[in-house]
Amino acid sequence: MNVHLTARHMTLTPEVRQFCDKRLKALNKKIEPGAKVDLIVSSEKRRCMAEIHVVGRGTNIVLVEEKNEALGALTAAFSALERKLQKEKEKLRQRKRRSGRERKTVLPSAEPYEPRPRVIRADDYSLKPMSVEEAVLQLDLKKRDVFLFRKTGTERWALVYRRRDGQYGLVEPE
Repeated sequence: MNVHLTARHMTLTPEVRQFCDKRLKALNKKIEPGAKVDLIVSSEKRRCMAEIHVVGRGTNIVLVEEKNEALGALTAAFSALERKLQKEKEKLRQRKRRSGRERKTVLPSAEPYEPRPRVIRADDYSLKPMSVEEAVLQLDLKKRDVFLFRKTGTERWALVYRRRDGQYGLVEPE
């Protein structure tokens, strides 16, 4: 954890530095090792402000507290930082728990999965008029189970299909 302490419009007393070091050591377990922590203590008129910026991998926390004394502002800021870090930790834990729970509900299913039927467009037809024998030859050439064609002479549509017993069937609409 990289700590940078800054004072604006005031001088940092050894007491304030010692307090900050003590509180940061206590928070060291909750803040990731590579995080950058900026502490800014400033004084304007009769107010003291304490700002804490924590920037790390996946973490960006900014806290500002204002009190009459520098130690009071720092105490409030560190308390707020502890609460914020605890809240972030709890969010991460809940997110992990939710993701595991969702996967478990999806995998074991009591009902068998039945896919919806899909309509697949096929080009098993001929616009050219032909006889039933020619349609059977086309059915064999294309290695399909169904072939749609126009009958010679009547110009009506007909369908030739391969039956389960190996024979051919013919459908002619009335």
